[in-house]
Amino acid sequence: MTHPPPSRLSRPLGELRAHYDAVVVGSGYGGGVAAARLARAGKRVAVLERGREVVTGEFPSRFPEMRKEFRVTGGLMSTGPETALFDVRLGQDMHVLVGCGLGGGSLVNAGVCLRPDPRVFADPVWPGQISQDGLIGEGYRRAARWLRPAPDPRATELAKFRSLVRAGTAVGQAPIAPDVAVSFADTINPAGVVQPACTRCGDCCAGCNVGAKNTVALTYLPEAARHGAELYTRAKVSHVERHVDGTWKVSIDHVENMVVTADIVVLAAGTLGTTEILLRSRERGLAVSDRLGERFSANGDIVAFGYGAHERVNAIGVGHPAKADVGPIGASVSGQIEIRSADDLSLELTIQEGAMPSALAPVLPVLFMPNGRLLGALQSLVAGVYKGPFANLQTYFAVSHDSSAGRLVLDDSTLRLTWPGAKDEPVFQRLDDILGKLVRELGGSYVKNPLAGSVMGHQPATAHPLGGAAIGPDAGSGVVDHKSRVFSTRAGSNAVHPGLYVIDGSIIPRSLGVNPLLTITALAERALLHMGTDVGFAVAD
Repeated sequence: MTHPPPSRLSRPLGELRAHYDAVVVGSGYGGGVAAARLARAGKRVAVLERGREVVTGEFPSRFPEMRKEFRVTGGLMSTGPETALFDVRLGQDMHVLVGCGLGGGSLVNAGVCLRPDPRVFADPVWPGQISQDGLIGEGYRRAARWLRPAPDPRATELAKFRSLVRAGTAVGQAPIAPDVAVSFADTINPAGVVQPACTRCGDCCAGCNVGAKNTVALTYLPEAARHGAELYTRAKVSHVERHVDGTWKVSIDHVENMVVTADIVVLAAGTLGTTEILLRSRERGLAVSDRLGERFSANGDIVAFGYGAHERVNAIGVGHPAKADVGPIGASVSGQIEIRSADDLSLELTIQEGAMPSALAPVLPVLFMPNGRLLGALQSLVAGVYKGPFANLQTYFAVSHDSSAGRLVLDDSTLRLTWPGAKDEPVFQRLDDILGKLVRELGGSYVKNPLAGSVMGHQPATAHPLGGAAIGPDAGSGVVDHKSRVFSTRAGSNAVHPGLYVIDGSIIPRSLGVNPLLTITALAERALLHMGTDVGFAVAD
């Protein structure tokens, strides 16, 4: 049955009721799964999202709009609105970029859907049940049904894919077209929402104004709302507490310090948000594992550029409607090179060609000026980035493996990431070496960070933060058990807080070596299957 998407899914916060069967904090992949599954089971559900709702057609398409969508904090700096789509945390050891809005990171990511190497789950850092009970496979199946990952059937026709083919000869690897959560034909998705086909405009990472990207906001959340879930935005949760009657109190940062209670609370606010909520809750007496905040991973992330390539790359988005007639750009990621190692998992790399969104196009020449490329930048300022040197600009996204040695802490009530030596992680040198070879093969210059030496400094940055509330066999090694239940340290190493769950990327205890969205969704589906069995409700497919 077809269900046209409502213009808005969210409700005014003033309509929030005092009590629900379940409160889901966050609305990304984990929160979306939890909200949809619980609502379909007949539970009264409230979803609390700190960001705002941005619907198809409202995402930034020009730079004056885009510049308002960055919230940058760190040290003494704090700029931009709290509900900006991009939340940038500048750290002494590493910078972190996350999405903010109804739909979480799915709104502004590249939508790449990959399963990690089986050796990732063989790592003993995971509880044995993850591999043994068979439900992770079912989780991936359910995730794929709803997110519908598929390769672009026209990937090989795209200039940026052909560029990657030529670059790949430097490392002896031909690219493939990876699965992405994008609809390349007109469709009606499993939530009954009509989605038009991708126009290959290249703007995925600024938000899809076509409606073709299979975000949580177009899949799981409409399904949750259709089954009665109430979705609230601009509702930033500060902490949770156990009430004397056994229910959970969820406190919302608001003028009136709003509180809502629930029998079940699912923390799904992402690696940074969920860990911060648990740290604040621990300050107020919640008994949680001492491992809270540990095992932070950047997923071996790097974003880098090739400047001055000899051939046209066409890797700057044109938006929808198109701002330039330069042919199809493609989705943000249409091709990737996989470098595998049978002997050492940590040496594996995945390198993807990327597209910069059209709203950033006018500022790109300015970004590259500090790196000795003034002449080319000025040429593009005059001619536009769709001509001249920036028509040949390459963007690379890469993921690999790191040591997961970062730690999130509360420092004077502010969440901080501490990871001494992060920039010296071996993965970054390996990525620099390989990316440098790819860029030089095309006659370009490798630019690791056009903002190096500015406010960004020389620290590495990640858009795939993982960990902080890591899964583990017991409270001595993890924050949640294999069912995503939060360990309680008051009643033995395997005791849990009844009704308190963490279902998002913060539970992942190590790097995945691939873009994490599909695994986060699969683990969420798995957790809900266990919750249904334990609590006593059916979890429909």
